[in-house]
Amino acid sequence: MKLKMYQVDAFAEKVFCGNPAAVVPMHSWPDDALMQSIAMENNLSETAFFVRTERGYHLRWFTPEYEIDLCGHATLASAYIIKNFVEPHIGEISFTTKHAGVLKAAAENGLYTLDFPSRMPKPVDAAEQLLPSLGISTAVEVLKSRDYFVVLPDEEAVKNIEPDLTLMKELDTIGVIVTAKGKSVDVVSRCFYPGLGIPEDPVTGSAHCNIIPYWSRKLNKTKLHCRQLSQRGGDLQCELDGDRVRMSGKCVLYMQGEIDV
Repeated sequence: MKLKMYQVDAFAEKVFCGNPAAVVPMHSWPDDALMQSIAMENNLSETAFFVRTERGYHLRWFTPEYEIDLCGHATLASAYIIKNFVEPHIGEISFTTKHAGVLKAAAENGLYTLDFPSRMPKPVDAAEQLLPSLGISTAVEVLKSRDYFVVLPDEEAVKNIEPDLTLMKELDTIGVIVTAKGKSVDVVSRCFYPGLGIPEDPVTGSAHCNIIPYWSRKLNKTKLHCRQLSQRGGDLQCELDGDRVRMSGKCVLYMQGEIDV
């Protein structure tokens, strides 16, 4: 079976920035094991697969380890592929998903805006190894949604995190978000997912489903400019709208080809 595959740098304006995702358009769903094998072979944080339906597209995301419930950058990359290679005249793309409900992506003048669910993290007692896994002894707050959500005092503290990924992998969640109020932007963050085989994710759309409601309340504003401080880095223009988070960014095509499976 031959399949088209694209690799896209999402939340980026030039190649080698943002977060790379593979996108594989499908006519029908193959076995889950095949999709997992393709994702493992790609060895990117996410490989997205979509199938066209009567209501839009059904979308699924696989890390090299397993299928995940929600992924922002691979959704952005999928919207880019649909707009540029499948339906050039489309303005809004509707995705159905297994666990995250209906997701929307609007495309206008090269900018893609995702409409995702808001996931306000809730305060929790930190797991014993959480702060040691980040190389720190204290935090402003520790919360949790899908991932641990660790608030630090300032941007420098986020930049200076040197995680112990082996220790972090023992946590009772797939990942850890660290965040603080920014200097030149509203909010900064870094995201670690060793439980998914991803040491540090370059730009994490799904994490901003937590980041935006939290910081919107703290900063008393609904529109936030966010920056993820990974080595590749990425900027997101975000807005909280009730129980939804909108995040906007651009995409750049890195590669297109065909795989033979």
